[in-house]
Amino acid sequence: MDILITGIHGFVGSNLVCSLKKCHTIYGVDIVFPDKDGVKKTFSWNELAEVEGMDAIVHLAGMAHDMKNEVNREEYFEVNVDLTKRVFDYFLNSDAKKFIFFSSVKAAADRVNGDVLTEDVVPHPVGPYGESKIAAEKYIQGRMSECEEKGKFVYIVRPCMIHGPGNKGNLNLLYNIVKKGFPWPLGAFENKRSFVSVDNVCFVVEKLIEKRICSGIYHLADDEVLPTNELVRLIGEVLGKKVRIWHVNQNIMKGCARVGTWFGLPLNDERLRKLTENYVVSNRKIKTVLGIEKMPVNAEEGMRRTIRSFINE
Repeated sequence: MDILITGIHGFVGSNLVCSLKKCHTIYGVDIVFPDKDGVKKTFSWNELAEVEGMDAIVHLAGMAHDMKNEVNREEYFEVNVDLTKRVFDYFLNSDAKKFIFFSSVKAAADRVNGDVLTEDVVPHPVGPYGESKIAAEKYIQGRMSECEEKGKFVYIVRPCMIHGPGNKGNLNLLYNIVKKGFPWPLGAFENKRSFVSVDNVCFVVEKLIEKRICSGIYHLADDEVLPTNELVRLIGEVLGKKVRIWHVNQNIMKGCARVGTWFGLPLNDERLRKLTENYVVSNRKIKTVLGIEKMPVNAEEGMRRTIRSFINE
């Protein structure tokens, strides 16, 4: 198949190329378009309307969640909504039969307190990132009848935090703390978090492209959850370092994070919440439609691969 990937030079795009190039012909759209191994041609955004002959489109391009709050609301909507409209309109008028839009679990809920996040939840995003993603989803859903009339399939995928070689995300802070031998001060916070290995993401995308799967919204997550304290221990194990976990009073750490927000320090309110909150995401629906019992890569092994990749950087 001929597959067009927007944001092809990004972290997920680069991994998708490696996964899909064995059996498919890959094209890209991006703001930069140097030669890329496995990609036949990368188009500029100005050339999108003239691209022909695609069988499937994977829309990855977008503005990621900015934890430093340096991106204004208008920028989120300009990229995550307006750009999605442009790509989806192109899809509707093209011969392509499948469209995969990368949204986010943050479009569904900013927080998951005590429950498991499923696709049945009534979306309640908080902040411009999640709000822009749900706005893009609603635009796509509002035109689903046109897709059905044309025999097209549309998949809105909501991954939780994607990790893998080349992308640290929030893991960067944890990794540097353990690497430098500093104690981990958040041991008093007990939580459970879902992550998703980029290998599992690529597996799902490949199956959505190749198999006849019903259009819909699908959450992407590893099968197992990882508490942050366990993640810190795992980093220490991979690095061969002894980890010291301190159980500092939660209120004291929240006060430190508040100061960090004021002064732009690595530990701020937003990062503390992400490191210590419960955020468990169900992947049952996507596994059911794919007819699998387990994702190819389990959470711990996927995280080990990610951590090992940091060592060589």
